[in-house]
Amino acid sequence: MQNQNPMIADFVKLMNGAAGTFAGMTREARENARERMKEAMGGMDFVSREEFETVKAMAAKAREENEELAERLTALESRLSK
Repeated sequence: MQNQNPMIADFVKLMNGAAGTFAGMTREARENARERMKEAMGGMDFVSREEFETVKAMAAKAREENEELAERLTALESRLSK
């Protein structure tokens, strides 16, 4: 067996503690940044994807109806001009 040098063992313990502390600080910083982004974004008026898709479908339907009405109007105007 090898004898361990107490100074090396203490250094290894110190480095392990520092690595754990650094990992904890990194995790905490990430969580704080995420929370700040949520707070910043929460004040803005964003819509959900579902709401966006619903309004998009409504706009497409209105556009189609508008085109149909324009065709009907053109047909009526052509009948009146005859």
